[in-house]
Amino acid sequence: MKKKIAEVLASKIEGFDADKVEQLLEIPPKADMGDFAFPCFQLAKIFRKAPNMIAADLAKQIGEQTFLSKVEVKGAYLNFFVDKTLFVKQVVDKANSDQYGKQNVGEGKTICIDYSSPNVAKKFHVGHLRTTIIGNSLYKIFTKLGYKVERINHLGDWGTQFGKLIVAYKKWGSKEAVEKNGIAELMNIYVKFHEEAEKDDSLNDEARAWFTKMEQGDEEALSIWQWFKDISLVEYKKTYEMLGIEFDSYAGESFYCDKSKRVIDECNAHHLLEESEGAYIIRLDEYNMAPCIVMKKDGSSIYATRDLAAVLYRKDTYQFDRCIYVTGLEQKLHFAQVFKVIELLGYDWAPEQLVHVPYGLVSLKGGKLSTRKGNIIYAEDILSESIQRIQEIIEEKNPNIPDKKEVAHKVGIGAILFNDLYNQRIKDVVFDWDKIHNFDGETGPYVQYTYARAASVLRRAKEFDETAQIDYSVLTDDASIALLKEISRYPEVIENAAERLEPSVVARYSMAVAQAFNKFYHDNQCIVEDKNISNARLKLLSLTKYILKDSLGLLGIECPEQM
Repeated sequence: MKKKIAEVLASKIEGFDADKVEQLLEIPPKADMGDFAFPCFQLAKIFRKAPNMIAADLAKQIGEQTFLSKVEVKGAYLNFFVDKTLFVKQVVDKANSDQYGKQNVGEGKTICIDYSSPNVAKKFHVGHLRTTIIGNSLYKIFTKLGYKVERINHLGDWGTQFGKLIVAYKKWGSKEAVEKNGIAELMNIYVKFHEEAEKDDSLNDEARAWFTKMEQGDEEALSIWQWFKDISLVEYKKTYEMLGIEFDSYAGESFYCDKSKRVIDECNAHHLLEESEGAYIIRLDEYNMAPCIVMKKDGSSIYATRDLAAVLYRKDTYQFDRCIYVTGLEQKLHFAQVFKVIELLGYDWAPEQLVHVPYGLVSLKGGKLSTRKGNIIYAEDILSESIQRIQEIIEEKNPNIPDKKEVAHKVGIGAILFNDLYNQRIKDVVFDWDKIHNFDGETGPYVQYTYARAASVLRRAKEFDETAQIDYSVLTDDASIALLKEISRYPEVIENAAERLEPSVVARYSMAVAQAFNKFYHDNQCIVEDKNISNARLKLLSLTKYILKDSLGLLGIECPEQM
């Protein structure tokens, strides 16, 4: 309908094509103001008339249209009222497919998404949840649009911290304790190292020496490092399993160590390197950035070097059209430096194809998270507690539903994911259990419960024929039209979320659909004696059920059939 209106208007306005008109069309704040509105302010200079006069002239020129019930002038706006029955038919017919929302705009294109990326030998904390949840949602959104998406977990598995861990292990650790307690033990000795290093700085020299051994291929150093890494991955994969998340690659920083030489060679070939206090840097003053350090005094690589190597490797390997990095806002400068260096190396695709997607912090009492000091909240604990709290709510409100544990898992995890993704990613996330688990608020459980309600009605509607032709005129009441308008937006919402790299667009859309459905359900009894009415309303209910499940799926959230 929007496209049709745009085409009609474009034929009456010289110099405006249908696409331009479509971008200008608005949805009025109230239903009685029409379904679409066209503001005429921009035409004042072209026509040399007042906007309200232009609106009146256009209304006359448009005249009667078969797909419109009315065209009305309201000040400088031209308001369009679509034929409701025709609108219902169009939306129902289009949405009546399990492919609804899928598009092929990304066909033949590849996107790499770098996300999660925990630091090996450190427990997966709530801060890592954000990158993991946002990255997974972006993967699903781009896949829905037809892109081939490579999910990359760039593990933090290299660097001086491993020298510190090896020193700590040799001085205060034991094989038995590490094998028994896993990452928890590694973190204990890591905290111990920093406590002792504050009293004895020579420990830091020992740590640097062990890391240099790792870089030089020392067998003992690498053996201990690999052991730490293996232990860590086992625990990380438990968390990923809880979240229902997988990756295509776990190639971390260590993978790029032998590829860093190419970076240094190319930097030298472009005369970019400069010695500074023994280290090698690339000056970025003219771009209002601090220098990018690419090699330390002792000849060791630094994470910037490895990130540069990763960009070049990924381009060669995946031939990506975009490489997206989902990390905290505090890494904005780092990625700006890396992307600029890639550009200075002559890769002119860098400004368009390398993208940093920042996000805010997790707000917790006690200040910033710090692995060194040990004051931290772990992701697995947060997820487990959410599941446990939902189990308690189920036992209190509906203890007889089948598969209680499975339902509690889906709702508990879904509550955390929705709480994270509902607001713009740049905003901080606060864990407020009462808010997160509220079945009546703007929460994951509310949307999941709406889905379960729709599923329950369809189970009771034994005579509903999904394939039967329906009477579209039955669905022309205000609540049905409002719900159908939300359903009609779904493909556009997915595109918008991808364009803005913003999963909250989908999360807020799923909430809008749930709210519109609950209004429709309140106003319209779906199972009635009149089969004509019942079938039409159940059809709309069925479409809504699909939209809720599919949109929540793009957030990584599963929908239980009963709650």
